[in-house]
Amino acid sequence: MVFAIALVIAIVATFVISAIASIIVRAVARRRDWAGILIRRARWPFRTVLLVGGTWIAIALAFPDAGWRPPVDHAFLIGMIAAGAWLVAQLFLFLADLGVSRYRMDVADNRVARRVHTQFQIVRRLVVVVIVILAVGAILLTFPGVRAVGASVLASAGIASIVAGLAAQSVLANMFAGIQIAFSEAIRVDDVVVVEGEWGRIREITLTYVVVVTWDERTVVLPCTYFTTKPFQNWTKYGSALIGSVELDVDWRISTDAMREELDRILEGEELFDGRTKVLQVTEATGGLVRVRVLVSAADSAALWDLRCLVREDLVEWIREQDAGALPQQRVLVGAEPADRTEAIERAVQRGATDAAAEPDRPVGEAPESRPATGSMPRAGLFSGTADGEQRASEFTQAIPVQRADEGDAGADGADEDRGAERPAEPDERAR
Repeated sequence: MVFAIALVIAIVATFVISAIASIIVRAVARRRDWAGILIRRARWPFRTVLLVGGTWIAIALAFPDAGWRPPVDHAFLIGMIAAGAWLVAQLFLFLADLGVSRYRMDVADNRVARRVHTQFQIVRRLVVVVIVILAVGAILLTFPGVRAVGASVLASAGIASIVAGLAAQSVLANMFAGIQIAFSEAIRVDDVVVVEGEWGRIREITLTYVVVVTWDERTVVLPCTYFTTKPFQNWTKYGSALIGSVELDVDWRISTDAMREELDRILEGEELFDGRTKVLQVTEATGGLVRVRVLVSAADSAALWDLRCLVREDLVEWIREQDAGALPQQRVLVGAEPADRTEAIERAVQRGATDAAAEPDRPVGEAPESRPATGSMPRAGLFSGTADGEQRASEFTQAIPVQRADEGDAGADGADEDRGAERPAEPDERAR
């Protein structure tokens, strides 16, 4: 009877104390969001600690000299250690959430936020693992037999650690790779990456694996060692802005000036275009076709994809509507007989004489009027024509500093040093 009354008192006291603590926290942080987070995180661990502790005290008061008390006390001690570890872990997770909440991910430039979120994901898992290990160790030390063999366990810890390391080599490698990823910032949460030929975003980084969600909402799970041993593309390492290309094969009769005007019309007022780069260049002219490459820039990879598709669709429609024959055509010149060839030459000569007669007379020795150059429109290339292009070119063509010889060298070595210092450094051909 006494035990039942004490147990009821312990349960009631648990909920009363928990409610009072909740009211105090809400009153202190009435205008703060963290109060609700703290209550949600620590409510049940705190109640568990109070309930286990209150029940233990009730049993101690009701049965002070009972013979079955030692094993019961041992069980309650284990329960208190487990509940205390749970409470400490939840308090740490609350502090971690409170710190991360200051860095928003739903802003345009969220590089710092992605770095903080990535590092906190790894750190919180490490701390929770450490708390669990310490709690398990404390529980084991409550058994007299474990304390007795503690010295021998410590003596053989070296050999045991070697055996355990060999047995769990892959697991440990992934764990260390996860820690390396978190603090080296090779990838961060919400980074846009290309792995195994798949384009996607980093959704989650753990101690052993990384979750990548592709553009078609598939989930790719890769071990952490993949990102430390294999090359991959990170499109948002230093920023989200990108440059993309659109290539079209057209006929030799295409007017590049008119095509540039059409590109200007397409990009004018387009929200997907960020205004940094807008280039149209002929990159190849072989095989009876002309290859035109259009470079455009956007604020992020998603906008760049849609912008490239938009430019490609509009240019294809424009080329299709051209009357001058801009669509690619295959030409075959069939060899003619000698007589037909002679007639063709005579017709060409007559046509040239007619054109010469139609031209106005000009003084002897005066050069003919120069024809307007092809592509009279101002041209903006990827590395020229604009301030951004010149800046981009300077990053690839900066002078390479010459390594000077030691000051103590003399004679021919000194002369070689002077000649080497006077000769300008050439840009790296591979960079070009």
